[in-house]
Amino acid sequence: MISSDTAAKVQSALPFWISFLLIPAVWLSAIVGGWWVLIIPVLTWYLFSALDVVGGLNLENVNPNTADEHLSLYVLLTSLWVPIQFLTIFGLIYYAGQAEHLGTWEKIGLFFSVGAATGTIGINYSHELMHQKNKRERFLGDALLAMVLYSHFRSEHLLVHHRYVGTPRDPVTARYGEGFHRYFPRVLRQCWHSAFGAEKAMLARKDLPWTDLSNPFFRYWALQVGFIVLAFLLDSVAGILLFVFQAFIAIWQLELVNYVEHYGLTRKHLGDGKYEHVQPRHSWNAAHKASNWLLINLQRHSDHHYKPDRRFPLLQTYTEADAPQLPYGYPVMTMAAMYPRLWKKIMNPRVQRWREMYYPEITQWRAYNKALNPLPK
Repeated sequence: MISSDTAAKVQSALPFWISFLLIPAVWLSAIVGGWWVLIIPVLTWYLFSALDVVGGLNLENVNPNTADEHLSLYVLLTSLWVPIQFLTIFGLIYYAGQAEHLGTWEKIGLFFSVGAATGTIGINYSHELMHQKNKRERFLGDALLAMVLYSHFRSEHLLVHHRYVGTPRDPVTARYGEGFHRYFPRVLRQCWHSAFGAEKAMLARKDLPWTDLSNPFFRYWALQVGFIVLAFLLDSVAGILLFVFQAFIAIWQLELVNYVEHYGLTRKHLGDGKYEHVQPRHSWNAAHKASNWLLINLQRHSDHHYKPDRRFPLLQTYTEADAPQLPYGYPVMTMAAMYPRLWKKIMNPRVQRWREMYYPEITQWRAYNKALNPLPK
């Protein structure tokens, strides 16, 4: 167990700041042009896959009772990313519009890289911020999501996913046998409706219509429209197209991770629309050191579902006996998810072993595979 005092030291927090190296990398790639514009996916997918092999696993846990005063460097990390991402997106939109050395395909490649950064880092940091009780941090999380036109993710994640994970009511839980290319359009459609429906239901319990200004969707829309207008002012229609393109890439990155995190893992239906409580076994985990630095411990996903407001440095890792483990970190697993045959070859046997380990009494899995069990009450 790592003590609170050790966790508070600069050398303990510093590895998690590695994501900030992506900012000068993407700016330098814009200046140089050519194939260098694709530097961010090369770094986040391939370099960190290699670093995971070299760095191995981190099985140590920080004292979960560590107070916030020991975590100031970690809190600053996620908050500081917000203005830097803002300046990077819109600075590059303006720069690309003026840069004569960047051709059309180079601009597309550049904003593919921007989307890889805003998805891999930005949305991940918004996920950390939205779970905090501090209003300032929650607003910063909203700002990050608006920069990728996916603001409703906050409502869907907090009101739907955490409550209904592993059940037919959670769109994000990837079904056994469902390839990513079928999962992605389904999630894009269902998550927006489930998020809006959850907020509408909350207002209805207060006898308020969905049009009440307390509906966060009005804030979501205002922020998103504001960023689109800014992109237009910086580079006309081309600015909007580049902004929307990076947003799409970021959303794709997010949903790749969502696909990996719960693929095939379902909660047992107890009858009459009731399901067992969420357990560590209902999330895939990865203890790979380097990718957990980049993703601020997102791969310790079981503990996140156990304690959703626990700050990322305090998330606990689990052994194979307590929670299912991925064979590789998210960089490798998300790449594998793009190839359904490869993905199923890697993951379906692991899901089968998981079922045999935790639910030997269940012999018919079709209703779980197809999300046909009754919706949870």
